[in-house]
Amino acid sequence: MPRELIATAPRTPVLREYADPPLGERQIRLRTEFASPKHGTELVAYRDEPAASRPYDPAWGAVMPRSEEQAAHSFPLRLGNMAVGVVTDTGPSVTRFSIGDRVFGHFPIRETQTVEETHADPLPEGLSPEAAVCLDPAVMAMAMRDARIALGDHVAVFGLGAIGLMAVQLARLAGADRVIAVDPIAARRQVALALGADTALDPAADGADVGLAIRRITGPADPLAGEQTSPSRVLGGYREEITQTGQRGVDVAVEVAGSAQALHHAIRATHFGGTVCVLSFYGRDAAGLRLGEEFHINRLQLVSARSQSLPLRDAPAWTLQRLTEVALEWLRSGRLRADGIITPVVPFAESVDAYRAIDEHPEQSIKLGIRFP
Repeated sequence: MPRELIATAPRTPVLREYADPPLGERQIRLRTEFASPKHGTELVAYRDEPAASRPYDPAWGAVMPRSEEQAAHSFPLRLGNMAVGVVTDTGPSVTRFSIGDRVFGHFPIRETQTVEETHADPLPEGLSPEAAVCLDPAVMAMAMRDARIALGDHVAVFGLGAIGLMAVQLARLAGADRVIAVDPIAARRQVALALGADTALDPAADGADVGLAIRRITGPADPLAGEQTSPSRVLGGYREEITQTGQRGVDVAVEVAGSAQALHHAIRATHFGGTVCVLSFYGRDAAGLRLGEEFHINRLQLVSARSQSLPLRDAPAWTLQRLTEVALEWLRSGRLRADGIITPVVPFAESVDAYRAIDEHPEQSIKLGIRFP
């Protein structure tokens, strides 16, 4: 019988046998060749972190407590985000695919997939399986369009997982003159530099204040150069206490680490009136986020960006389908690169230990790849 990777309880991955169901009229069956999980959002559910117990209710437009019924059905949990496979069988009314076609889509980590034909797409010629499973982080990073990065901007990207490494490249494609990448894991910083970042900083270095370090990198040598002061007294007895040069700090910070401390330093790194674009999904409460400091004073624009929260801000011209088509073409053409992002790559038989490691030893991976025999 085929097997699949699931979590039977929080942080408990196992391989489980299953039976393939009969094919429906318009269903196809695939033999999986390559698969990958989603290291951010998926791990929140895998760990059963607080955010996993507060689902979004579209009827209210708000997050609500999880019901007892929802809690009871949290596990077993299928693991995995995207996969590539070969069509091995088709239902009688299938028209899009034939046996032997290579396809990809949002599928779990399992040896076979039985899906409606509309849930799969042909694997484009020349697109590797490793690049194909990077479509999801590319589309998720495309939401940073909401930050409105402009020609010549200075941009900092906090968090260099798969989405963050796509964000580094997209910032450059959007016209950024300088891209600063931030992550505590050295291997991720090295990949960011190879993919176009100008500078890569370690926020965990001894004595590091990465927000202030970014201000030093982006500002003039003399911190008082270009200062403009306001009158010491204004109507009503209010006093101008703030001196702003408008030059120190990035124009846009993109936070994709899923860390409240990273968000704090993204805010700290952004100049007066700049933009902090948040792509992250935060599984835990916000320890280390200090909103009484730069956020309170520097009149920042905080933008929550998510590709799947529809309609998009610039709809109807831009839709999720258009984001996906652009991201896929850029991956296929090489304008967006997946070099070094899929690591490590392990055989399916070793997927239990490899999946556990992405949670317990994040320094060992960027985006896990799983090959099937």
